[in-house]
Amino acid sequence: MPKSPLTLDPVSALLAWYDKYARVLPWRFRPGQTANPYHVWLSEIMLQQTTVVTVGPYFNKFLKRWPTVIDLAAAPLDDVLANWAGLGYYARARNLHKCAVAVAANGGVFPDSEAGLMDLPGIGPYTAAAIGAIAYDLPLMPVDGNIERVTARYLAISKPLPGVKGELRDKAQKFKTNDRPGDMAQALMDLGATICTPRNPTCEACPISKGCKALAKGIAADLPKRSPKKPRPVRYATMFWLTRPDGRVLLQKRPEKGLLGSMLGLASTEWLEEPVGNVETHAPAKSKWTAVDGTVGHTFTHFHLEVSVLTAKTSRKEKTGEIWLLPEDLGDHAVPTLFRKVGKFVAS
Repeated sequence: MPKSPLTLDPVSALLAWYDKYARVLPWRFRPGQTANPYHVWLSEIMLQQTTVVTVGPYFNKFLKRWPTVIDLAAAPLDDVLANWAGLGYYARARNLHKCAVAVAANGGVFPDSEAGLMDLPGIGPYTAAAIGAIAYDLPLMPVDGNIERVTARYLAISKPLPGVKGELRDKAQKFKTNDRPGDMAQALMDLGATICTPRNPTCEACPISKGCKALAKGIAADLPKRSPKKPRPVRYATMFWLTRPDGRVLLQKRPEKGLLGSMLGLASTEWLEEPVGNVETHAPAKSKWTAVDGTVGHTFTHFHLEVSVLTAKTSRKEKTGEIWLLPEDLGDHAVPTLFRKVGKFVAS
């Protein structure tokens, strides 16, 4: 008796499923249609370490304000950072702007080769493969977390992440096709996002379930395995909430390089593994500083930050280069979530 076509040809099965069930996303053209490289690139940069639900409104906002990559390149970096605020990982926004400038210098045309794409700021192997496949139909297979999971289950690869990432990337190439490579990549992404989910996968609805080795072994929900996570280290800082009689608070532009680079932030001590002593020597002005009860916690990728807050008022004249904003206006500027969270803490 011949094997099921689904077992023999997962690519055809996935494409047929995608034609019927593809997610409708703001940056996505319908299956078989030509994608806009600017839309693909913008969405892929935003989606790095961020969910589809979160990215949607930001993508629409960026596209409305900067309809083309040339428009984005002409925008001041501060405007780009301000509109990015809330997405996190701000190095992405700085590289987004650098990349837009580079593409604009090429007439607003993105390179149509994997190597050319990887020469652009902020574009690594995954993003180059995604843009190449989706925007230019290059026979490439980008491998994100969804595709890693589908691959690990379909082939019953039980070695733990992150050590097995390289193997999963290589094994995922079995899904690569010269026919509709962009749709194939997005079909795998959609499969991982809607059916082959991290928890409680709905295997009965999967178009390639008949060939899934993990399902056959009864271990689909257990894959991919992960090595135990190390606890995040904790750092400590004191931040200074200095206000004028008109209610505006002092902010400073952070250095271009480093965490939250080029963003506006509160004056602060260094972020260290032990609380800093004599904190008022780090204050931006001599004043009567008052400690706010409690702390503000904020978790970054590699560490957790505990922030103590001191408040004070000043009537001194504004110094050159200082930035004073009303607390309710922080969301309209390049002020990261951390500092806006401190503002809400002070107001509570």
